[in-house]
Amino acid sequence: MTQSHSPEPITVAYTGASGAGYGLRLVQQLLLLGHPVYLMVSSAARVVLKTEEQLGLSANPEKMTEQLNQYFGTEPGLLQVFAKEDWFSPVASGSSAPKKMIICPCSAGSLAAVATGMSNNLIERAADVVLKERGQLILVPRETPFHAIHLQHMLTLSQLGAVIMPAAPGFYHQPKRIEDLIDFMVARIMDHLGISQQLMAPWGYANKPLDDDSKS
Repeated sequence: MTQSHSPEPITVAYTGASGAGYGLRLVQQLLLLGHPVYLMVSSAARVVLKTEEQLGLSANPEKMTEQLNQYFGTEPGLLQVFAKEDWFSPVASGSSAPKKMIICPCSAGSLAAVATGMSNNLIERAADVVLKERGQLILVPRETPFHAIHLQHMLTLSQLGAVIMPAAPGFYHQPKRIEDLIDFMVARIMDHLGISQQLMAPWGYANKPLDDDSKS
């Protein structure tokens, strides 16, 4: 008799970079697949969510959880939002934090703080915990251009085992909508998490060969 295993919890953080749609779509997909999500939303991220997605969220974690459950159309229980200084939350300790965390989108400030081990708020502490416990940390920066300090922080984090995945969607799948570009990035994130996804077929499974007249 085989035992059924519940999907593992995953930590997600939204910070103040542009690209709020990436983070929203990611959490939606994780919840649809039954993964418990521990979510943290910075103050700057709430401004971006309001600006880009017309989604005004309360600063109160319980109220925000209710709002997001309604937004995603999910039942209460899988999603839990933590305040920026909730040091008693599971993500604050290596003994209970999920082994996988995504900061999406990741601001340049958050990138710097994680790279230097600042841990001044729960997002930074949660990322530090994942690194020290040798878990999987994925950061999705959305900034351009990068200067040398940004690149140095990315190199530092990559050397520590984090995955740096800039929000740079491809176009070979012939996107027709902004949502197609968002799904490209979310699919890549989920692939790296080892989570089966139906947003995009792997390369070689969906793309068609060029006609003879178009080959050059």
